[in-house]
Amino acid sequence: MKLPSTSDGTRQAYVMGSALIAMGVLHFAAPKGFDSIIPAEIGVPARTLTYVSGAAELAIGTGLLAPRTRKVAALAAIALFVAVFPANINTVRVFRDKPIGYRLGAIARLPLQVPMITSAWQVFARSR
Repeated sequence: MKLPSTSDGTRQAYVMGSALIAMGVLHFAAPKGFDSIIPAEIGVPARTLTYVSGAAELAIGTGLLAPRTRKVAALAAIALFVAVFPANINTVRVFRDKPIGYRLGAIARLPLQVPMITSAWQVFARSR
């Protein structure tokens, strides 16, 4: 299957939407790993936040696939990427005693939020 052109952000939207849907499914299929990185300081049960963020990823990912909802979904993706950043920071803390590969992966993940947010903004800006 050939993806559409990138001039209107459709290809980016498809890739981001598909990735968010896959991650959303993982939140429900294997929640334990996601539970473990949610900061306890938030004060909400980790499983609840795992399911809420998984549902958000499913909804936003689906929204990115549909041209009529793409613009709003792109803004929601930006909000989601900002909202989950504390869990990404907490992953570094949680993985402190893990093997070096896990720790490096957790650290490397932090700056990836910037291109994810930038990409979502590009989808927003290019969408009609």
